[in-house]
Amino acid sequence: MNCPFCFPSLDVLLYENDLIKILIDSYPANRGHLLIVPKRHVEKWEDLTSEEKQALMKGIDLAIEILKKVLKPDGFNLGMNLGEAAGQTVRHLHLHIIPRYKGDSNFPRGGVRKAVLDIEDENLSLKEKWIKNRLSKEEMHKLKEEFTKIF
Repeated sequence: MNCPFCFPSLDVLLYENDLIKILIDSYPANRGHLLIVPKRHVEKWEDLTSEEKQALMKGIDLAIEILKKVLKPDGFNLGMNLGEAAGQTVRHLHLHIIPRYKGDSNFPRGGVRKAVLDIEDENLSLKEKWIKNRLSKEEMHKLKEEFTKIF
């Protein structure tokens, strides 16, 4: 199996315990876009154990706390794409934590409700968008440093 979440590169791995990993998204919708994934390869929410579900929720708390400390966003979008019809492209369940900053979008109203709009995601189709949203090496180092304090 060649799953990018089961075998992430070390430069995107921020945190790992027995049940979850927290990764930097390779195609970030915004600066600091993180993914929380179960360590076990699972595609569907209903296939998770209750312990894995609890660990994912704790991962949300952890990611938000550290992103607030390091990048100081003004808000967050959280979401999961469950199934191909919902836009899931990697067949390993993952939860998106997307920091939001005042002025980062001309039309922020609607947030995740815009998921069903029939328009292409420009962050995926326009390479310059996700490259612009990538963290600097210094920001990545600061995030890793904060997550390392948890061990």
